[in-house]
Amino acid sequence: MVVRRDSAVGEQDPGGGKKTAKVTKKAAVKKAPAVVKQAAEKKVPVKKAVARKAPVKTVAVKPAKAESPAALVRRARRINRELAEVFPYAHPELDFENSFQLVVATVLSAQTTDLRVNQTTPALFAKYPTPEDLAAANPEEVEEILRPTGFFRAKTKSVIGLSKALVEQFGGEVPGRLEDLVKLPGVGRKTAFVVLGNAFGRPGITVDTHFQRLVRRWQWTAETDPDKIEAAIGALFPKSDWTDLSHHVIWHGRRICHARKPACGACPIAPLCPAFGEGETDPEKAKKLLKYEKGGFPGQRLNPPQAYLDAGGKAAPPLGAG
Repeated sequence: MVVRRDSAVGEQDPGGGKKTAKVTKKAAVKKAPAVVKQAAEKKVPVKKAVARKAPVKTVAVKPAKAESPAALVRRARRINRELAEVFPYAHPELDFENSFQLVVATVLSAQTTDLRVNQTTPALFAKYPTPEDLAAANPEEVEEILRPTGFFRAKTKSVIGLSKALVEQFGGEVPGRLEDLVKLPGVGRKTAFVVLGNAFGRPGITVDTHFQRLVRRWQWTAETDPDKIEAAIGALFPKSDWTDLSHHVIWHGRRICHARKPACGACPIAPLCPAFGEGETDPEKAKKLLKYEKGGFPGQRLNPPQAYLDAGGKAAPPLGAG
């Protein structure tokens, strides 16, 4: 049964004229049973009897095209190959020289940009180059250094805590096993896979906000839980592809396939994307949506790889320089 809850309902007068009766929400609800009964006796659809003048407007939703598991695997892998050509130098956008610096930088990247972290960590690592140094640091001094990254008190507690754990439990060395990394303060599966994939060369899928958004937009999975997304996407690709796949997807999400205004008209994988059209499709307008300099290739790192510089990327400015 559909009951109109408009403040006024217009009806036809038997004599041919129109009359308007004001009907409150409460009165409309009380009158509904009689209207339904009348409709049943006259074999008139209930929806017409109750809201003849203004039927409820519906929007037809086209069902998604059925895709077999094998077809999904082929499409997903082709997207990854296409992105590999667009971003051949995709890499972690955090500056680091060793596994300790990487795990600390990754923890600091929560709720801020990699660029901001890269502008902040040089001073941190210059003063506290080892886990032993950071474990014995004065929290107030660390907080002052980390202030630009936001949530600096919680982050100070995490990086000092994980440094103490490294010293006390792992001899001052970052462990190379997932089950050990996730025991460190501030380190979850996402951070652990960043460290494993980029410091130890062990494949892992980094399910950050960009990754989650894109794999659902591409209909690789409908899962929303990060662990389930990790499992679903891992089943589509060989394990050896996991780390580079993460970089490709995240880079694409940061540069082209944005959350609110994806640059569909400038997207290299548009023919493979079931969500094409959610964003700007005009090529010229879409180009203006590309983020960062030179065609969407950002300079997030202070010390990016040479291949990135050769491709036209630029190093990020130090903190306070722009």
